Amino acid sequence: MLIRIPVKQLRLGMHVHELCGSWMDHPFWRGAFLLDNPNDLKTILATSIKEVWIDDAKGLGVEGGEDEEVIAAEVETTLVQADKAGPAVQRVDIVQEATRAIKICAKSKQAVTSMFNEARMGKALSADDALPIVEEISTSVMRNPGALIGLARLKNKDDYTYMHSVAVCALMVSLARQLGLNDDQVRQAGLAGLLHDVGKMMIPLSILNKPGKLTDTEFEAVKSHPLEGHKMLLEGSGIGEAALDVCLHHHEKMDGSGYPERLTDAQISLFAKMGAVCDVYDAITSNRPYKSGWEPAESLRKMAEWSKGHFDATIFHAFVKSIGIYPIGSLVKLESGHLGVTVEQTAKSLLTPVVKVFFSIKSNARIPPEMLDLSKPGCKDKIVSHEDPAKWGIGDIHELWSGMPVTPW
Repeated sequence: MLIRIPVKQLRLGMHVHELCGSWMDHPFWRGAFLLDNPNDLKTILATSIKEVWIDDAKGLGVEGGEDEEVIAAEVETTLVQADKAGPAVQRVDIVQEATRAIKICAKSKQAVTSMFNEARMGKALSADDALPIVEEISTSVMRNPGALIGLARLKNKDDYTYMHSVAVCALMVSLARQLGLNDDQVRQAGLAGLLHDVGKMMIPLSILNKPGKLTDTEFEAVKSHPLEGHKMLLEGSGIGEAALDVCLHHHEKMDGSGYPERLTDAQISLFAKMGAVCDVYDAITSNRPYKSGWEPAESLRKMAEWSKGHFDATIFHAFVKSIGIYPIGSLVKLESGHLGVTVEQTAKSLLTPVVKVFFSIKSNARIPPEMLDLSKPGCKDKIVSHEDPAKWGIGDIHELWSGMPVTPW
């Protein structure tokens, strides 16, 4: 039975089912665990958390039986979910969400690192541990899709796998919403994105972080990660079919040249086709041990060239709609002779985002930043090309669109 109690009634030996409140405010990455460490109890008591759900079938119950402060209930999903319900998510501007997204990225990386390293040591994965991460990322995407997706591209090369999982989760959520999938499907798509590369925990770090070209033997080891990950997820608890499928098949290609099963178009599921697009986009836009990432708009152009044999055309087009032809953080050249960075997509057209203009090509100098909505009827300017920030000596492109200093995770 699940019992909701004030934190002051917690004692060692209880099984914490859920800490009431936002996952971002919790002191632990995992929401459910056996409370067997005195330091963990002290940590909970020192937070602002007021109540917790305990499961007396998995640990100690409340001392002294019933208590007027204790709310007991049968294990009913509706009751537990009611505690999580909140107001409808309101869309916010990029700077507002970037502030929150930085915190979400940091905690998500910590959680994924812990979860994947435990999986490396043989601990079974649990959907209950992963879903709070998915929910937090999904809510951020609903408030403003560009913020977290843009920030998650900035990865430390050595920790690529962990932040790649966070980024693909966010991209899958955004794409699922663009495709009109229902809430549960969106949640499952996000979970699939978060767990799709867990099999890389079985590959030596010396191979994953190798700066040079892989040998044939090393490449074969890398190609084993879908099968290894699928085995790990099968041994886990609560992992749905979508996550299992995406983990195993996100490297399949429409023309049958992918791996591990060389599936073709009709044999590849919707979720796996989504995973293939999201995985590749984040991989080629991120800095890796062996190469620097491409700019977002250039990456989409490259993917469009590969799309016939690699990606499902309908899925790829929906993906472009979900992030824009000039994704958040793209440097663009305007017809007026100015440079700007994309800060928001608009409903009118993928070609007319909101840009922050900050540089004059004629004078080769910065100018006072100004927001320009290219979709407005009175706007005479337009984008003529996307640009590489390095070409113009612009090293603070991420600070320009997010409104704050940003460093790789």
